[in-house]
Amino acid sequence: MLIIGLAALGLLIFLFIAYMVIHSIIISGITKGPDNLFGDQNLKTAVALIELNKVRYGKYPDKLSNIKFTGQWDQLALNSVAYFPNADHTRYYVEVERGWVGKPTLQMPAEFWQGTGYDPSLKPKE
Repeated sequence: MLIIGLAALGLLIFLFIAYMVIHSIIISGITKGPDNLFGDQNLKTAVALIELNKVRYGKYPDKLSNIKFTGQWDQLALNSVAYFPNADHTRYYVEVERGWVGKPTLQMPAEFWQGTGYDPSLKPKE
């Protein structure tokens, strides 16, 4: 019983140290470049799939998991964004939550959103 308790304690200590190391790496800013690179791709993939859903079905999806005919890489992108459609699914707000390991800092030009149903006023209040 003592051995099991020590093993469990050792595992908890290891997990805590691993968490602190990963957290320190993210805070250091070293992942900023890859986070922005992956975040940019995740956002563009998600928007393309959201807009394709509108073309196919005449409205934006209730939730991203309702989008059909996605590949495995598409799922990575869709799981990296937060999506908020309006009540009648004619507009939406989307933002990247995760790039490579952390949250990216992206500024998309207004032209990127031209012709889409993106509406920044649908962003939930903090």
